[in-house]
Amino acid sequence: MKISTENTVQAVENSSFAQVMIISIDEDQAGQRLDNFLIARLKGVPKSKIYNVIRKGEVRVNKGRIKPEYKLMAGDSIRVPPIRTAEAGTEAKASHQMMSLLSKSILFEDDGLLVINKPPGLAVHGGSGITLGLIETLRQMRPEARHLELVHRLDRDTSGCIMVAKKRSYLRHLQAALREKSAGAGGITKVYQALVIGDWPKRVHQVNAPLLKTEVAGGERVVRVHPEGKPSLTEFKLLQRFDGFSLIEARPITGRTHQIRVHAQYVGCALVGDEKYGNDEVNEAMRGQGIKRLFLHASSLSFYLPESDVITRVDAPLPPDLAIPLGKLPAAS
Repeated sequence: MKISTENTVQAVENSSFAQVMIISIDEDQAGQRLDNFLIARLKGVPKSKIYNVIRKGEVRVNKGRIKPEYKLMAGDSIRVPPIRTAEAGTEAKASHQMMSLLSKSILFEDDGLLVINKPPGLAVHGGSGITLGLIETLRQMRPEARHLELVHRLDRDTSGCIMVAKKRSYLRHLQAALREKSAGAGGITKVYQALVIGDWPKRVHQVNAPLLKTEVAGGERVVRVHPEGKPSLTEFKLLQRFDGFSLIEARPITGRTHQIRVHAQYVGCALVGDEKYGNDEVNEAMRGQGIKRLFLHASSLSFYLPESDVITRVDAPLPPDLAIPLGKLPAAS
């Protein structure tokens, strides 16, 4: 039985279902990840349950098994299995403090886009034991904005610029732009600031090294440079030297998981505060100096808005938890 998208969404939000649902994707909904689409519509269903039914193949797109990160296309048909929603009113509520913080963290806004200066420690979305992330909080803050979606992601400990689309047309435009190599070609330029351990080599202006995701003991996932990995390119610029440390600028040309962190480690200059790829002894010492998390900040974004030939640049200054201890580091001798 085929059910219209509008009716299906209304039903899912208010009931538990004992029958299969079929959802048809239209042009306005295209471009979203499958997991994000279902999370936004299956109100009250734990995210772990949604990912579980996708992994088990109970959710199908065009009658085939599919991965959570699949980008939906117009005309796709999604099969959703019988699934029980939670009782109304059980969804976690964002705190007034967090909503106030995010309201003050808006760096740019127009009819179709928000750019937020994401606070450190806030996940971009819920899951894996996290009840509410950035996107869920924004949806509670803006209930009238029906199409809020993340354009890209930042790690939980990374602060700085992140884009949230308010319209599907902006989401499609900006995600296509992310696949471009440079802002000058109509793409998006992301710039980060990072503090690394040691003296950054003057000769290193870029790292072109393939990255491979692997799983180690205990199920932990790590990324490493490996010839069988995906092509990965990061451009680097030395900003300032300190005694035993270097402040650098990193511009990822490709968008691999942990790319900046692993490429910096590959050069021999791991990021300060990096518990996965860094130096535990140095990290512990730097916590005593006030740097208590990963020193990685998305400092600027440059992009073209739809139907505009003028580049828009948005900047986010280093937050106090990084800027204050950085200002106390002794300069290089």
